[in-house]
Amino acid sequence: MIPCRSPLCRRLDSPGCSRKNSVCQYQVSYGDGSFTFGDFSTETLTFRRAQVPRVALGCGHDNEGLFVGAAGLLGLGRGGLSFPSQTGARFNNKFSYCLTDRTASAKPSSVVFGDSAISRTARFTPLIKNPKLDTFYYVELLGVSVGGAPVRGISASLFRLDPTGNGGVIIDSGTSVTRLTRPAYVALRDAFRVGASHLKRGPEFSLFDTCFDLSGLSEVKVPTVVLHFRGADVSLPATNYLIPVDNSGSFCFAFAGTMSGLSIIGNIQQQGFRVVFDLAGSRVGFAPRGCA
Repeated sequence: MIPCRSPLCRRLDSPGCSRKNSVCQYQVSYGDGSFTFGDFSTETLTFRRAQVPRVALGCGHDNEGLFVGAAGLLGLGRGGLSFPSQTGARFNNKFSYCLTDRTASAKPSSVVFGDSAISRTARFTPLIKNPKLDTFYYVELLGVSVGGAPVRGISASLFRLDPTGNGGVIIDSGTSVTRLTRPAYVALRDAFRVGASHLKRGPEFSLFDTCFDLSGLSEVKVPTVVLHFRGADVSLPATNYLIPVDNSGSFCFAFAGTMSGLSIIGNIQQQGFRVVFDLAGSRVGFAPRGCA
């Protein structure tokens, strides 16, 4: 356990202290309303044959929300107490993960730390720092193409990180659906609707406003979608943006708009790519078919 007066305890955003035994306590809340509360401690973690001593972590006593029976939560952000930040020297400030489609794949997702995390086939884009918010991985999105043509109405200015720390685009494994600032989303959605006008439209579903009734079809042609980051064009498989929402052939375009200035590349769009975080080189890369 970590004492309340420890410098490590003071590194928490909102440290607490147990009156009973003067042990440092943490509390973390997430965007979906989930939260975890408990004792702040250090532990030796073992990954196969690699031991990592004195890793600061939370021992949760009250974990509520959408954790769905998970045994724990590994913080992979840029904050000072995240796992990559604490173990950067041990793993050369490099890690990667590949998220499989949990509804259609028997293969497990994976995370790799160290030099072996770097994929030879990855296309890299520079990481951008936001001095106002050091937790997120910001990248520069220049535009989006649908059906091989750049979407009119989407420009880099819609995704720019301004001097006050607002706006920008982040890569986030903890957000499901990619959310684009509203004008960019509307332009993307409308371009996709035009390209998919041969498909039978279906009712809206949850946050998705562009859905299709594909029941009875064994093969469907849909427009391609490419994200244009600085230095890296990422061509998404159709399964990463047209997803089933029921068992009767309803599929929806898996993007959404946000009234916030912050755009988020979510985990549905990352599925099947090995997403490589080369923090030593201040870059993030995408390797297609990276889960093998």
